[in-house]
Amino acid sequence: MSSSQKIKLIQAAKGKISADLLIANVNLINTISGKIHLTDVAVKDGTVIGFGKYQAEKIIDGQGAYLSPGFIESHIHIESTLLAPHVFARTVASKGTTAVVCDPHEIANVLGSTGIEYFVKSTAHLPVAIYFTLPSCVPATHLENAGAALGVKEMKYLLEKFPYRFKGLGEMMNFPGVINGDPEVLAKLEFAENLIIDGHAPGLTGKDLNAYILAGPKSDHECVHYDQAKEKLEKGMHIMIRQGTSEHNMEELIPLVNDHNWPNFSLVSDDRHPEDLVRSGHLDDNLRRAVSLNMDPVRAIQLVTINPARYFGLKRRGAIAPGYQADMVLLENIDDFKIRKVFIQGKELDELSFNEEIAPPGNSMHIRNLSEKSFEITAQGKKVRAIEVVPGQIVTKTAIVSPKLVNGLAQADPDIGLVKLTVMERHRATGNVGLGFVLGLGFKNGAIAATVAHDSHNLIIAGTNDHDMFTAAMEAQKMGGAMVAVQGGKVLTALPLPIAGLMSNKSLEEVVDGMNELNNACRHMGFKHENPFMILSFLALPVIPELKLTDKGLVDVNKFEIVDLWVE
Repeated sequence: MSSSQKIKLIQAAKGKISADLLIANVNLINTISGKIHLTDVAVKDGTVIGFGKYQAEKIIDGQGAYLSPGFIESHIHIESTLLAPHVFARTVASKGTTAVVCDPHEIANVLGSTGIEYFVKSTAHLPVAIYFTLPSCVPATHLENAGAALGVKEMKYLLEKFPYRFKGLGEMMNFPGVINGDPEVLAKLEFAENLIIDGHAPGLTGKDLNAYILAGPKSDHECVHYDQAKEKLEKGMHIMIRQGTSEHNMEELIPLVNDHNWPNFSLVSDDRHPEDLVRSGHLDDNLRRAVSLNMDPVRAIQLVTINPARYFGLKRRGAIAPGYQADMVLLENIDDFKIRKVFIQGKELDELSFNEEIAPPGNSMHIRNLSEKSFEITAQGKKVRAIEVVPGQIVTKTAIVSPKLVNGLAQADPDIGLVKLTVMERHRATGNVGLGFVLGLGFKNGAIAATVAHDSHNLIIAGTNDHDMFTAAMEAQKMGGAMVAVQGGKVLTALPLPIAGLMSNKSLEEVVDGMNELNNACRHMGFKHENPFMILSFLALPVIPELKLTDKGLVDVNKFEIVDLWVE
């Protein structure tokens, strides 16, 4: 802020010149004092200048509604929404979110620095402030092939080119590399020692957790149980209580928050699917859930405003007070957090533009020698390790099952819920194909395919027969990335994802309609799960226990190694 700008604001704060906006008669939610008080709030040049009576160009009577600071999302992967960044920003702004810290490791695993730069440039002039963390695990592990590698050299380049957009190092998922002193991992932590370092340590405890924290990570969003979060809190970690589409940890963890430790918590989404954004909301939904679990409403709001702002050093955000940016949400009440108006830098949403002028990256689908034979599993015994789906979780179990054996080939057996699973490398046309089985997806006939497959986002296909699996894979390739449902050799429906094979270039409404058509097609095929593609996407994630499949083969996550499909 220049001296002339500051002088102008000082004059306005003193009442010597008119404010631009006065929101009168509101119950101000003061996230600094922790209290609610009735007042008027004045704004000049996008900045809060004070409380009380002011002359203003525009006056809005709040009629006793509640005025909260704009909500801050401190851990999300925008790619999980399937929305282009500008569509995502417009969507969450309507839900009260005015700032976001995003970890772009999904697009980074596909396109590397090019993908990250697309994100940074395409969000540079949006009303919602979108910050980033530098992805720490690209590729996520050595157990799969990603589309790129992001090391210290690339991180340094991004940080120097966009110094104000990166707020830290993204979640350090390679906790085995940290605690075992992997030189490349330690080099990244050393590079980021003066930055915020986000953690990712599911199930880590005791001395291993001590070693992990000592190395640098200072937050964790992977706590599933109360005792896990309690230990990490006591050892100095900032606990991000996750309530997204695929992980629901709030009910278990909210009781840990009290009057003494609350500054060390934030409410986050991690992932939020487009249908969920429409049906339930964003952080406003997290607030409703927190209050329904008996958290004080002001305390809940602090966990999505002042706490994330302080953790990430987001200056002039997270509160409504003189000198703070005028990002504010006018709420009908603090029970269901119904939103009346959203202000960003003192302007209402309908005054703001969310247009994007940056062209997205080109085609990211490169698959070699794809044919029906790509899906054949030669019989090498009678029993196999199969990934067993755990309802409502992204963790999986290991099941030992007997597939059908026909003419020397292992086949799916839908009668016992066993279907084939394939992961194909799609970034560099290596021809790598991982083959396996999955138990518990619950469909009887057909195939589904997606280019959203965490974290390397290769092409993943589940199906009851090779022909449908091949058809689904060909359709995804033709579209440059997609989610596809096939039955009887016919494409029932597909949602194109031309942005890195991860995101659509369509509107929120079109994406939601496309997902609804996919889910309806899956129900027609016999799926029992609410969101089959969400489950499918995590079956290739080799950093979440217990058994997963990558393009290199079947991964025992607990051992962190490739294991044989056949057991006998």
